[in-house]
Amino acid sequence: MFDLDEELKKLPAQPGVYLMHDAKDEIIYIGKAISLKNRVRQYFQSSRDKSSKIRQMVSRIARFEYIITDSELEALVLECNLIKEHRPRYNTMLKDDKAYPYIKVTISEEFPRVLFSRTMKKDRNRYFGPYTSAGAVKETINLIHRIYRIRTCSRSLPRDTGKERPCLNYHIHQCDAPCQGMISREKYAENVSQALEFLNGHYDKLLKDLEAKMLEASERMDYEKAIEYRDLLENVKKVAQKQKITSNDEEDRDIIAMARADRDAVVQVFFVREGKLIEREHFHVTVGTEESRPQILGSFIKQFYAGTPYLPRELWLQEKPEDEELITQWLSSRKGRRIRILVPKAGQKEKLVELAEKNARLVLSQDTENIRREELRTIGAMKQVGEWLGLERVRRMEAYDISNISGYESVGSMVVYEDGRPKRSDYRKFRIRTVVGPNDYASMREVLLRRFTHGLEEQKKIREQGIAEEMGRFSRFPDLILMDGGRGQVNIALEVLEELGLDIPVCGMVKDDYHRTRGIYYQNVEIPIDRYSEGFRLVTRIQDEAHRFAIEYHRSLRGKDQVHSVLDDIPGIGPARRKSLMRMYRSPEEIRAADVEELTRIPGMNRSAAESVYQFFHENLHGKEEQPRYHGVSEMKSIDDIPGDL
Repeated sequence: MFDLDEELKKLPAQPGVYLMHDAKDEIIYIGKAISLKNRVRQYFQSSRDKSSKIRQMVSRIARFEYIITDSELEALVLECNLIKEHRPRYNTMLKDDKAYPYIKVTISEEFPRVLFSRTMKKDRNRYFGPYTSAGAVKETINLIHRIYRIRTCSRSLPRDTGKERPCLNYHIHQCDAPCQGMISREKYAENVSQALEFLNGHYDKLLKDLEAKMLEASERMDYEKAIEYRDLLENVKKVAQKQKITSNDEEDRDIIAMARADRDAVVQVFFVREGKLIEREHFHVTVGTEESRPQILGSFIKQFYAGTPYLPRELWLQEKPEDEELITQWLSSRKGRRIRILVPKAGQKEKLVELAEKNARLVLSQDTENIRREELRTIGAMKQVGEWLGLERVRRMEAYDISNISGYESVGSMVVYEDGRPKRSDYRKFRIRTVVGPNDYASMREVLLRRFTHGLEEQKKIREQGIAEEMGRFSRFPDLILMDGGRGQVNIALEVLEELGLDIPVCGMVKDDYHRTRGIYYQNVEIPIDRYSEGFRLVTRIQDEAHRFAIEYHRSLRGKDQVHSVLDDIPGIGPARRKSLMRMYRSPEEIRAADVEELTRIPGMNRSAAESVYQFFHENLHGKEEQPRYHGVSEMKSIDDIPGDL
């Protein structure tokens, strides 16, 4: 039992991070403190003025825990990591969680490549970005391959030179085939150097060269080549137009400004690299009505730059963020050199910050209705489902499904939705271990038993060892379990939960004669639901997603095992006779229906081989526990579909 007064007395006067839990043991708030003793006590002192958000949060605290650090800077880093991991509902949260793409030039290789990358690592390669548009990055990389003929293959050169034929890119003139030694290392390095100049924004020489080649091809009436150069010229101009000069100092900086309306805010970021505005992006933030602009900017900076590997030299803001000195120290330690946070007050710098703010206001005004509509579709839909079932709060749902073909390779899927959105990092796949044949109830029981047993083990480990930076995914239990079926599936889930001593609401999705969801089965009652409601649409999306995830996993397992056919197990039947059987019969069932005399009439099949086939399909299929696998053959429509040399 958590004794609040006693635990408050034990708080140390040291820096650290504190985590507030509600009655369901969900983390609802994470904060840092120079002195844990002073900071945490403030929440429970009635004499202190508190915002409505803090009062509501405190009323839900069932217990708290804390992690001691050596410094406030360490506490800040840990706070950022834990907020990103757990996304507590009472923290100011950045809604957008994106991994920005980079262009990676592998200059560590003797014959470098230009690649698309979602991460920037500390290696010997060159990275350009981050960019906000993955499509634009791919278009740029494709343009570089066409102009500079940089290789795309993953061969290790020069070790693998001449081992394989050149690929298609060589034949369509988008690669000079260094894999065949058709271009010298020096010439290839020159092409890579020009590609690096292109990525650095130096387009003038390339534009002149392409224009000259276009005119030259036109003069000698090679109009096809002239059109090719013209198209390349236009594509380069498009890329060049996106690079707008913002200053002459060639410095890297991010310009950040925000606009807010009640509990919604938009933060606009201009990404300036080497003095050029290369991209801009906006981010939606959920805020408390009492939170100030410095608090929101401080929270945004901590969350955004905890998730991006590249840090600019400067941040330009509307006003100083909360914890400015600490944030500056943290960012500088991450970059390995000092980062400056500036608040421009006059001139061109101030105008750029104002421009970012205008863009934020514009996005906020345009997206307010979209945000409300999206909230109705997600959080509102979750709330509606909770109201149908009489549940006070539903934030996390889990849905399960089973997939197999006649009992072969049964698999289970678990999909997770939080606040009405899929949380794919928590999806899980199960390969059924204990069930033989098409028994969906037994398979579902195994899936649920494994999932929640694993979760209880993780929770025990967390309690015994203390909170970890990366909590196990299974340790978080849902507020509601959705079963892809009615009473039978629900009862299976309830039996498993009772066996494990868990109390989690379970409902089933009841289908009509057309296999469409018509209602929800809950506590022995079928609850009709409005098919035009957002809650119904959400339940349908979750049901479809669980089904899709299970089928894709099952398909991947079948794909891996398709190279094995039932015919492989027949003694005395080699590749030639397998092909003859498949030419004559379209399925194992047809082969089994044939007698020995009929089998001997197949080209290349003597009586001994025919008897072997007949005995295999009649004695083995009825006298053995493990039946031969049919799937490798029965799903093939013709001899052309057979993998390998079946």
